[in-house]
Order: sequence, then C-alpha cells, then structure tokens
Amino acid sequence: MTVSDGATILFIGDSITDCGRFADAERGLGSGYPLVVWEYLKAFFPHCGFKVLNRGISGNRVRDLEARWQPDCLDLKPDVISILIGINDVWRRYDSADPTPVEDFEAGYRRILKSAHENTDTQIVIMEPFVLPFPADRQTWREDLDLKIAAVRRLAREFADAFVPLDGLFAAACVKRPCEFWAADGVHPTASGHALIAGAFLDAAGLRKTVF
Repeated sequence: MTVSDGATILFIGDSITDCGRFADAERGLGSGYPLVVWEYLKAFFPHCGFKVLNRGISGNRVRDLEARWQPDCLDLKPDVISILIGINDVWRRYDSADPTPVEDFEAGYRRILKSAHENTDTQIVIMEPFVLPFPADRQTWREDLDLKIAAVRRLAREFADAFVPLDGLFAAACVKRPCEFWAADGVHPTASGHALIAGAFLDAAGLRKTVF
C-alpha cells in the first residue's frame, strides 16, 4: 500500500491502542504505538503533513467497536484505518465467563469492514490480536484466540490493504527477549512492545525510512 504525505491515519481498537489517550489532553494520542508512529513521521518526514488520530477505548470488544464505528471512524473520513481489536473478546471468557463466539466475532468484524469499504475510499490495515505466554495462565487462551486470529486473517484477505501478524511477530520477539520484556501481563505492551507494533505498522504502510 502507498500512504501519501498529508494523509489522516486513524488508529482504532481497545486498551492497547488507547494507552492513556484520554489523559493526553494536548495530543490525544496516549503513550503507546500511535504516539510512536506520530513521532517517527515527524522525524523522518520533516515537512510532515500527516494527521494521526487515536480512537482506542480500553475494554472494547468487536461489538463495542461496531457500536461506535460511525462517529469514531467513518465520520472522521480517514485516509488510513488501522484496526487492532479482539483480545477482550477472548479475555472476557476467562475472567468473566462472558465469551464471544467466533461466529459473532467474525460477523461483527465483517460488518465494520464492509461499512468502511462501502462508505469510504480509505485504506485498511488490520492487525491481528495477540497474547504472549506469560503469565502461564495466558497459554490456556490459545484455544479461543487462535480461532479469532484465523477469522481476522480471513477478513484481512478479503478487506485489507495491509495485514500485520502481531501474534507471530511477538512470538518471534520472545525468542530474543523474555516475554515480559514485551508485555508484562502478556497483553498490554511495554514501551518496547509498542515500538515493535509501531515499526510493524510503518513497514506495512510503506512508511519506514532508514535515512533522511
């Protein structure tokens, strides 16, 4: 995919995207990967005309994202939408006995993607949900998460301009550093984990530069 200078880039999802954006009154970007992307764009595109928006909300599942899709996505008319959602659809099964069947997850996700395709000319970047095997109980989540990752990959093949395989990228990163280096609870990235996500987005969007 090609992203032109001056594009509006929207990051939308759950707490991994949110990362304190409501407390970040000046920029509203939070302290996570959307901020890292924004700082990178300013550094490597000196006359940066990009606009970066963060519409992550902690605790969101696909059904929550669907409920706010119009005001928090379509009405903003982004040129690029980056979506990271799904881990809470898994987590609530294990901490609240409130599962999201994979069929409902995929159907809801499909509806928001179809809406974007039918109502905008935006480019779509889909990031797959992930969990690291730390603490140990996170390993039991795989039976649910793997089904949802498979659904996200199916949807990406149908709707996305770029796909970021975060579950695989974090698995590879955990070979080099301990899991807790990347996400202390297996879900919420550390600063280094957010840098990993930001780099993967920049690569997927064709925005990574190595020299000025």
